[in-house]
Amino acid sequence: MTDTYQKLQACYQSFSEKIHFLPAVALVLGSGLGDFADSIQMEATLDYREIENFPVSTVSGHRGRFVFGYIGGTPVVIMQGRVHYYEGYSMEDVVLPIRLMRLMGAETLILTNAAGGIGAGFHAGDFMLITDQISSFVPSPLIGPNMDELGTRFPDMTHIYDADLCRIARETAASLGITLQEGVYLQMSGPAYESPAEVRMCRAVGADAVGMSTACEAVAARHMGMRICGISCISNLASGLTDKPLSHEEVKEASDRMAPRFAALLTGMVSRIGGQ
Repeated sequence: MTDTYQKLQACYQSFSEKIHFLPAVALVLGSGLGDFADSIQMEATLDYREIENFPVSTVSGHRGRFVFGYIGGTPVVIMQGRVHYYEGYSMEDVVLPIRLMRLMGAETLILTNAAGGIGAGFHAGDFMLITDQISSFVPSPLIGPNMDELGTRFPDMTHIYDADLCRIARETAASLGITLQEGVYLQMSGPAYESPAEVRMCRAVGADAVGMSTACEAVAARHMGMRICGISCISNLASGLTDKPLSHEEVKEASDRMAPRFAALLTGMVSRIGGQ
């Protein structure tokens, strides 16, 4: 048993002593999107600080707690704030929450983030369904001894984002009159925003949106056999595509404007997933 797996088991033990809830769907809420968790039928909450040896969010706009409850009758666990590699955590700690939610019982994962738009025709305020990803610019969470209890040594990444969940996202967006862009998400380490030259590189390798999270989480979740859907909220155009300096305040302001449509989209998606 690896040290990482022992830490995961300790976190699960700490959780199970405090919360008795079996989620079917796990959601991770990105920067500025955390208020969605306050709108669900809430059954319990658990601050990250209450879990033994659990990483704690340090970024403004990330509440740092799990929320347990129901969306349209579907039991869910929501990360109201994630941890990032740029905060100084190891990659094992960054994906520990994803692994813990799988141990809680969640088999489906919805990842969300605020991202910079790169794709042609993208605008601030768009939603992008993630159809594939590039995680080559950050360390893999699977480096080191394999945790056989979680998954195989060499997991296939041909279909990281589940085709059926993508269909549900498209159908839900269409039913709500929400335009849903589609594309490839690329994760950089952060915390500095990308330079214009780096944005041109991202576009050259096939990215449509760039951010500082998500892809590593998807790798860890896929390793465990979870079904994954990803939604990027395009909060700004990436560096070099606009004359306006980038800031975290701009990201949060854009996310606030997108919040009502974001809530409707997530609620509809989870309700449809639960009805399968």
